[in-house]
Amino acid sequence: MTGPGTADPFDTAALRAGLLTAWRSSPTRLLEDTNSEADLVRSGYRDRVLTELAQNAADAAARTGIPGTLRVWRDGRRLHVANTGAPLDATGVEALTALRASAKTDGVGRFGVGFTAVLAISDDVEVRSTTGSIRFSAAATRDALAAHELPAPESGAPVLRLAWPSTTPPAPGSDTEVVLDLRDGIDARSLLADFRSEAVDLLLELPALVTVVVDGDELTRTELDLDSGLREIRVGNQRWWEQRGASARWLVPVVDDRVAPVQHDVLRAPTRSDEELSLPALVIGDVAMQPDRRRILPGTRVEHLAHGYARFVAAMPPARRADLVPAPGFARGEVDARLREAVLADLRAHPWLPAADGGDDLLPDRAALLPGLDAALATALTDVVPGLIDPRLGGTRHVAALTAAGVHRIGLARVAELLTGHDREPRWWYRLYEALAPLVTDPVAAEELASLPVPLTDGRTVTGPRTTVLASDVRGLGDASLPWVRLVHPEAAHPLLTRLGAGTATAEDLLADPALLAAVDRVDGDDPDPEGAAQLADVVLRLAAQVAPSAVPRELGALPLPDVDGELVPADELLLPGAPLADVLVDDSPFATLSSDHVDRYGVDALRAVGVGWGFTVLDVEMPTGPDHELPDEDDWWATLADDPDVLVAVRDLDLVADDRWPEALSLLAADPDTAPALADRDGYTAWWLRTHAVLGDQRLGLLRHADDDVFAGLLDPCTHPAAGVFRQCLASDVVDDPELAELLLDRLGDPDREPEPAPVVAAHTALARAAAGGTVDTDDLILPSGVRSLAGTVADAGDALVVDTAWIGAAVPADRVVVGELAVAGALADLLDLARASSEVHGEPVSVGRATTWRREPAAVLAAASAGVPLPTAPLTVHGRLVVRCSGAVDGDVDVPWWTDGSGTVHCSPAGLAVAVVALAHP
Repeated sequence: MTGPGTADPFDTAALRAGLLTAWRSSPTRLLEDTNSEADLVRSGYRDRVLTELAQNAADAAARTGIPGTLRVWRDGRRLHVANTGAPLDATGVEALTALRASAKTDGVGRFGVGFTAVLAISDDVEVRSTTGSIRFSAAATRDALAAHELPAPESGAPVLRLAWPSTTPPAPGSDTEVVLDLRDGIDARSLLADFRSEAVDLLLELPALVTVVVDGDELTRTELDLDSGLREIRVGNQRWWEQRGASARWLVPVVDDRVAPVQHDVLRAPTRSDEELSLPALVIGDVAMQPDRRRILPGTRVEHLAHGYARFVAAMPPARRADLVPAPGFARGEVDARLREAVLADLRAHPWLPAADGGDDLLPDRAALLPGLDAALATALTDVVPGLIDPRLGGTRHVAALTAAGVHRIGLARVAELLTGHDREPRWWYRLYEALAPLVTDPVAAEELASLPVPLTDGRTVTGPRTTVLASDVRGLGDASLPWVRLVHPEAAHPLLTRLGAGTATAEDLLADPALLAAVDRVDGDDPDPEGAAQLADVVLRLAAQVAPSAVPRELGALPLPDVDGELVPADELLLPGAPLADVLVDDSPFATLSSDHVDRYGVDALRAVGVGWGFTVLDVEMPTGPDHELPDEDDWWATLADDPDVLVAVRDLDLVADDRWPEALSLLAADPDTAPALADRDGYTAWWLRTHAVLGDQRLGLLRHADDDVFAGLLDPCTHPAAGVFRQCLASDVVDDPELAELLLDRLGDPDREPEPAPVVAAHTALARAAAGGTVDTDDLILPSGVRSLAGTVADAGDALVVDTAWIGAAVPADRVVVGELAVAGALADLLDLARASSEVHGEPVSVGRATTWRREPAAVLAAASAGVPLPTAPLTVHGRLVVRCSGAVDGDVDVPWWTDGSGTVHCSPAGLAVAVVALAHP
């Protein structure tokens, strides 16, 4: 008789008797049962004691529908594992003793072969339940075998095949309790520590189990449904978010309110198996497993577990969704590979990607991923790039995973292509460039943006930064049109454009651009486009106001500007209203007067920089190569130069000055700091032109001398202009450098009404002779006067005059017949004036008696040499008390002279002539 309340409620005696009979009839079966049990302990259930007992507890709780509780504690060498739920029944006892048979109809494992896991730590097991208790014992089994004369296998007797009744009830508050006598060598403390570490996983894996208490440490699972559709699970201080599907539950840890993807886990079916996974979430699924629940059964499909994974990801915060996409890499096994691909397939088939514009989630094949995308760039591109995903998913660490999930990865080149044709405000483009800048980290990225649109100041949007220019330190252009250059609109000018190949240009660069000069040339003077000309002038004048006048190309003088009548006139043919230059020009001057409106709008400086006149303008050219600057008589001036000048500085429009207004014009030139320096360069164009063409009174400037320059005093008239000191280099100098000056000096030397002093006469003769000798003056072109100026200041008849060409003869010729210049050019002077040389017309020898001596012995000679700083002569010397020379030829008779050189080379001197001779002989 069996049943509750009896000594053997589960009739274990009958079960024992039947099994012992079977063993007795078939000793091989005893050995098989022993070996099977030992195999399960050694391999299949070697480390799953708590897992298997927890599964039984969860099944028991599930059968009764109550929250399951599992309590584990130690009492000496006994380990107690108690649970609530359905108690032990006869079917369960049969399953426990049948080794491979199981009474499970639902749940995970209700007293199946998994119970053999207890044998890893115990040979004496008692199962106590409210319906009855049973006991398994290795020692009792061996005694039973001996009693029935059955030899115990060498590997040991099976433990869980023979059950005996027990009368000990489960612990209070429990429906079933398993008591294990720990085998020697089992560390109870370490065992409990392992159980504590497993408790969290068991509460996640077994929903029917709510509380686990290990040696007084209690863990309870709580669940909370979230608005996202997820369920939040808490065990202790740990959290997970869970999504339940038809065949699996997916969980991901949550740390500090952020999803923390797992790096490595195993398939849980529902408890941990040995099938390694590399998925970012835990998966607890319904999969057919091998009896030891470590591996799936061969041929079992796992792909169905992935159904609903995309819904799980879509329920996550948008910024964390990419964390749950499996990262590309090697799978950890066949199951991992199949499940990873199934997860990716589910992700590809459903919308879960958050849109950058905040709209509905996107399907991967309709989504676009721009690596490095941030919020600013996303804002700019949301209506440019279709399907752009939330920038929080655009980090480089997610790119490979999102690409594997089917998201289209786009690059900067595609962005540039999609931007083509968009018409936006310049500030929008600036914000776009600002957002793109962090992505341009190398030349490859820069090349991808080669076709990036760029807005210009003229309202156009062009393709490619390399064709554009950014203004550098240019102010006040606003949206002014610069038709000759692709100038980036100032509100869109971003440093990124220069990194992408855009040029930079200062106001000087823009003004010097050949394209601008060509644009100015294209303005049709006969039939101009007033609006186009006005726009061109407007921007040029704005730029000119920002640079030094010297930086404005002179070609911009052709810029058309309106005169007072509204007619367009080149800038360099206009004068500012009230310009003093207008008062000195000829009446039919080509200059017009600029409209006063332009003066008010752009200012005098900008207008003068482009050539509008106030006073005279100055041309300044570096390294000129020829007379091609449209200056009057430039060819003639250039012919006077030995070499091309390094710099050409020239005052323009001098030929337009009225002859009777030169005094005012010279005052204007001298007072203007721009033109005055040009007057000081004697060899420069301006001084040359003024000497040659400017007239004061009835004389050219080149025929007048400065008042304090007395070289040609009495021969040339002084310039009395108050600013003569400024344009001194425009007056005559001590050099005869043009034929007209030579002609004038010759005429005035022969003019008896003039009374020059001897020094200016000698200077004039010397300068004329040098000019003739140097070719500056062609003697064939000169008209010689009938009279010449003598040393006495008189005008002598040319037929009687003699040019002194030796120092000593001059004293023998009367002063009113002597024409004197420097002895070095006496021959040239004689040729120029067509006069005889004194040395060829006057002959003489000393007739007085003197004493032969040397220069060194004569104190007067030594004193003269020391005073003059010259060496003593070396020629023979004869000193006379009175030196008389008997002359013949043009001069006849005895003449007293201070010194003389005879035909033998002996020098004859009077005492007074010693000093004269020393100095004269030192400079032959």
